[in-house]
Amino acid sequence: MVKEKKPMPKSREWHLVARPEGWPVPDDFALVETEPAAEPGPGRILVRNLYLSVDPYMRGRMNDVKSYVPPYELNRPMDGAAVGRVVASGAEGVAVGDHVLHGLGWREYAELDARQAVVVDPAQADLPAYLGVLGSTGLTAYAGLLRIGELAAGDTVFVSGAAGAVGSQAGQIARLLGASRVIGSAGSDEKVALLTGEYGFDAAFNYKNGPVAEQLRAAAPEGIDLYFDNVGGEHLEAAIGALRRGGRAVLCGAIAQYNSTEPPAGPRNLGLAIGKRLTLRGMIVTDHFDLRPEFVREVGGWLSEGRLRHDETVVTGIENGVEAFLGMLRGDNTGKMVVALGE
Repeated sequence: MVKEKKPMPKSREWHLVARPEGWPVPDDFALVETEPAAEPGPGRILVRNLYLSVDPYMRGRMNDVKSYVPPYELNRPMDGAAVGRVVASGAEGVAVGDHVLHGLGWREYAELDARQAVVVDPAQADLPAYLGVLGSTGLTAYAGLLRIGELAAGDTVFVSGAAGAVGSQAGQIARLLGASRVIGSAGSDEKVALLTGEYGFDAAFNYKNGPVAEQLRAAAPEGIDLYFDNVGGEHLEAAIGALRRGGRAVLCGAIAQYNSTEPPAGPRNLGLAIGKRLTLRGMIVTDHFDLRPEFVREVGGWLSEGRLRHDETVVTGIENGVEAFLGMLRGDNTGKMVVALGE
């Protein structure tokens, strides 16, 4: 008897239909229904995505410029990190019902080579955690501090955007790895209270309440040793001024200027880097995947011991994916912003 093939499902996916000029707007995107997914061939799997990641770097991919990752194509599905359940498999070692982390987000169903997916355990951590604290977000904070920032015991560390996905982990990990003082900036008084209350920062300030340099000076009157930059602009300028001789800056993100149509005004004090012998070094997390086993082991241990706090801001429904992305750019999220698709 010939086995009847199960019909494959249709899917909805977000396309970029126009290059944003300045801040993206909803009309730059379209939610498109596709034809039924193909039955996965040998070595391939079909995944029903359950959670999608929206991240600051995606804004840069919407511009048609050369960068470390290719720009999104117009009228094609966007991609990004996602975690979901395997609903059909032609691959050995990946079974129907397994949960996997992969890179074909912004859509309900993803058909891909199983070698491009990592099986994850929902019993070890909630699935959104694999997009945040146990995913590239957490690895960015971990590798940025250890490998790029060369964090040393006793350092005074300043983290900008410290209530966001990467920043909230960077501050806590710095403390766990021996920093003597951790300072953070955030965009609301409520987030500042979260940093000092739940996340264990020694000091924090609302960057909207006054010049960053003045508030940083008040929080760290003797200066800082390490700056973890998620914001750029005024924050980076303030950090350069506060860094002590031999200080280091991890240049992870510059969200303050992602939607600017004019060149950034600063930092205007870059000359200080010479006399202070500063190191300012950019980072891309994909260069540090070799640290993943060590990262998962150490961070997973902190999570199981209750020593590391993580939060997700969850927006429900693929139809709200763009609004979640725009909200992340506005700073509406606490911790990692994810989109939940449901079963």
